[in-house]
Amino acid sequence: MIDQNTDYNVAPNGFYGHFGGSYIPEMLYPNVEELRQNYMEILSDKSFQDSFYKLLKDYVGRPTPLYLAERLSERIGAKIYLKREDLSHTGAHKINNTIGQILLARRLGKTRIIAETGAGQHGVATATVCALMGMECTVYMGSLDISRQRPNVERMKILGAEVRAAESGNKTLKDATNEAMRHWINNPVDTHYIIGSVVGPHPYPDMVARFQSVISEEMKWQLMESEDRDYPDTIVACLGGGSNAAGAFYHYFDDARVKLITVEASGKGVDSGYSAATTALGKPGILHGSKTLLMQTDDGQVVEPYSISAGLDYPGIGPLHAHLHESGRASFHNVTDNEAMQACITLSRLEGIIPAIESAHALAILEKLEFSKEEVVVVNLSGRGDKDLETIINWGGY
Repeated sequence: MIDQNTDYNVAPNGFYGHFGGSYIPEMLYPNVEELRQNYMEILSDKSFQDSFYKLLKDYVGRPTPLYLAERLSERIGAKIYLKREDLSHTGAHKINNTIGQILLARRLGKTRIIAETGAGQHGVATATVCALMGMECTVYMGSLDISRQRPNVERMKILGAEVRAAESGNKTLKDATNEAMRHWINNPVDTHYIIGSVVGPHPYPDMVARFQSVISEEMKWQLMESEDRDYPDTIVACLGGGSNAAGAFYHYFDDARVKLITVEASGKGVDSGYSAATTALGKPGILHGSKTLLMQTDDGQVVEPYSISAGLDYPGIGPLHAHLHESGRASFHNVTDNEAMQACITLSRLEGIIPAIESAHALAILEKLEFSKEEVVVVNLSGRGDKDLETIINWGGY
């Protein structure tokens, strides 16, 4: 959670360049304002940081390995390292943020937690920390995602969380977020909303990025050990809302030696009408409390996204990533369902690692880019594929 002087940190008004802010209904203002006024003081407190890093070490299992994937490297023609967030407790990077936010909620005197989830990994991570801290937990999840991520739904229930189905829209992550925000409006005093990505009104995008920055914080010393330098040439991460990408990029925003590559889900094709490639299809607008890039009609109605990956099935990106796109600091690519699924099988067969379908999107872009043999590339392997086995089996291309 090291602070940095950077053009890519949030401004005092909650904006990253032209994107960000806090566009919220009046009834939600007290909840968000309480967070805004207190989060930096709490996060900067030594006892908070001691508790945060102790839990990351002893409970989450950090640091996660930085693994040189030799057979994949030979195939791609570069030195491909995998940042193994899939080895974190609960199976994804999401736990980094939920540990931080549950500690923050306790400091604020909250006793109940709500969350939204798409692929279910954030829901599981939230249910996990609520069980750890003895807090009541309600998770909103689109009914479509409930059906395609059944193992994670059952994990949440085993952990003691109530899972509530969102039946509006296309019944995925966007709709779950809408329902969670409505719940928070009606329960402002005792409830904290753990948003799972770098989306939502300020201070959420900044707060989540800070909790996830432990990923790049570890990468710096791990690369020094393996490559005798603390930076890679390229970092690759998948992009839905963008929390894993924000964490992987965080300590390299101002390092011009490092190329930042994000990979969105183009579904059945960018122009097919079944896509979640926001930067290819989106334009500025307001979504879930912040100004960002999102897919929308000419009259401003949100276009329903599509991806085989429940975690990338979101019509927008976080305002930080919208700024990275507009400024040109990061390059934005997209891959189709089939390209991602093929990459999933490739990693499984070459390295004995079954990635989450979200992470497979990042892996898929390696086949489409050119690298030099000595180039050091870190792919943030944001989650493991256990939750996706039914989707992989139904796809059947292996």
